[in-house]
Amino acid sequence: MAYYAVPTNIQSVQAFRKQLTRHWFRALRRRGQKHRVNWERMNAIADRWLPKARIQHPWPDMRLNVKTRGGSRVR
Repeated sequence: MAYYAVPTNIQSVQAFRKQLTRHWFRALRRRGQKHRVNWERMNAIADRWLPKARIQHPWPDMRLNVKTRGGSRVR
């Protein structure tokens, strides 16, 4: 998620996490015969093991606004 978590792409990252949870839920439902997973338990599992969708990178003007101490050694 770190590569795609840019400031304008949060909805796509959230949709990816949601689809991943749905596929994981379906896989867990197929495995259990006696005890089936419900959505309440699946949401608890997803909250524990999947990271929340959040912005990883700041806007480019904030990221590239780096100041050096003193002067540049290149000059």
